[in-house]
Amino acid sequence: MSARTARRLALATQKIVAEVEDGVGWLTFNNPERRNAVSLEMWRGLGDAAEAFEADPEVRVVVMRGAGGQSFAAGADISEFEQFRANAEQKEAYGQIAARGQLGLAQLSKPLVAMIEGFCIGGGLALALTADVRIATAGSRFGIPAAKLGLGYEYAGIAALARLVGPSAAKDILFSARFLAADEALRIGLVNTIVDDGQLAAQVRAYALGIAANAPLTVHAAKAAVRAFEHYSATPEADAIDVLVNRCFDSEDYREGRRAFMDKRTPQFKGR
Repeated sequence: MSARTARRLALATQKIVAEVEDGVGWLTFNNPERRNAVSLEMWRGLGDAAEAFEADPEVRVVVMRGAGGQSFAAGADISEFEQFRANAEQKEAYGQIAARGQLGLAQLSKPLVAMIEGFCIGGGLALALTADVRIATAGSRFGIPAAKLGLGYEYAGIAALARLVGPSAAKDILFSARFLAADEALRIGLVNTIVDDGQLAAQVRAYALGIAANAPLTVHAAKAAVRAFEHYSATPEADAIDVLVNRCFDSEDYREGRRAFMDKRTPQFKGR
């Protein structure tokens, strides 16, 4: 972006960068040494950035992307889980911070575009699901590896996935914990468009500028209408699902999954 016209917003972290240029808010996950894995510090920054973009009258559309060219976001930073997310009690505190960031993006009244390059995994895919439009390169990879770690995936994220790709494809992604190539992600509706690697930045920029030039009240009304159609309201079953998720976080399997990840070995799950 041009240093002449870009305006950078003040955040408490350097690992989330928020800038405004020509009506477009650019939100960057800036942790490339860890493939933009989202740390607790970054979840806080995402909440602050979402609030700033929502309140900024100059911002008509927001684009989120990963720094470094190798990854959009490779999930939550698992190296922090032993300290901050080791059981159901810690999961609640961690979840409140993460939810503020994720809900801040999901509840933006302005269009949100995910510019996906490289890995879009776990919590990174959950962030991409908050976007209204997802544009990816042919080399991008998608997946939710929760079943390989033993952790539970909250209802809101699974519901967003199932609404987008359908229940059957969502179950496949969650049960298998496999990675999907970009062409499969396009086929099932996980992404809207695939572009050549070298064209991603230019095409996303042109797309975002086109949205920014459109009538903002019309765009706002359209997003609100689609959101109402998707029924984001809570469901009675969500409380029961939360019990199951907490059971995962308090399980021996989750402890084994964390240790296996840190030891770089295959976990041995026992179902308890």
